[in-house]
Amino acid sequence: MPQPAPAAPRKRRTRRAAAPAQAPVPADAAAAAAPAPARTPNFGPIQQKRMFEQVCDQIRREVAAGTLQPGDRLPAERDLAEQFGVSRAAVREALRSLEMAGFVHCQQGVSGGSFIRQSDSGVVTQAVRDMVLLGQIPTRSITEARILVTEVAIRVACERATEADFEAIERDIDRSEQLTREGNFSRRTTYITEFYRVLARATHNEIIVMLVESLSEIVRSYLAQVDPVPRVNVVDVRRRILKHMRARDAAQAVAEMTRHLRSLSEYIEDQQQHRAPAGQA
Repeated sequence: MPQPAPAAPRKRRTRRAAAPAQAPVPADAAAAAAPAPARTPNFGPIQQKRMFEQVCDQIRREVAAGTLQPGDRLPAERDLAEQFGVSRAAVREALRSLEMAGFVHCQQGVSGGSFIRQSDSGVVTQAVRDMVLLGQIPTRSITEARILVTEVAIRVACERATEADFEAIERDIDRSEQLTREGNFSRRTTYITEFYRVLARATHNEIIVMLVESLSEIVRSYLAQVDPVPRVNVVDVRRRILKHMRARDAAQAVAEMTRHLRSLSEYIEDQQQHRAPAGQA
């Protein structure tokens, strides 16, 4: 009889080791590990610019590119309307807007027209003055800014000024002294800001000149409103400032100027408070 085939050996089962228990993940860590939500820009509907604003943008672009230079005359209103493909009314509105912004100058008459304007600090002066009138900028902010800007102007001028610049400052001081000797204080008050303009030009930085001129002119208008008592020491103060500047001693020149301007600022604020109506002082 054939012998039965031997049974296949049983495979020994190996017991796998249990995985170690994981510690619970803190809620804060889980939140940190979670992917951050996608950022969605909060865009709104685009509003089409008005025609005259597009005309303004194109003229500004040509000036920025150098195609139009200060003093250049723009084409006639009718020609501009044809080139832009807009109405003459839109062109007139654009030119009026650019003139108010100090970008162009519109001149009447036979030789009139619209001209690209030279840089003028009067535009900055008027913008700041309007904000003062609207109550958006207090007097103290103006006088403080003037002190700080003038300090910068003196420091830069001490580094860059030429002898010709110093001579121009000295001539201006001589003119103020002459007006003082003549007792012509009303004219001196009108002329008094010229010193700061000449000083600022010694920096050879157009932006500093513009800022100094604008702030000084606004402070001069404050003085005109409060009917100031003439300061007889103004000429002496300015001569000391010039002496320090010629010696390239910016620290002493700044200290002299700061004392003078702070005294003037305190006087203006005091006079304005005394002149303010009851309940507004």
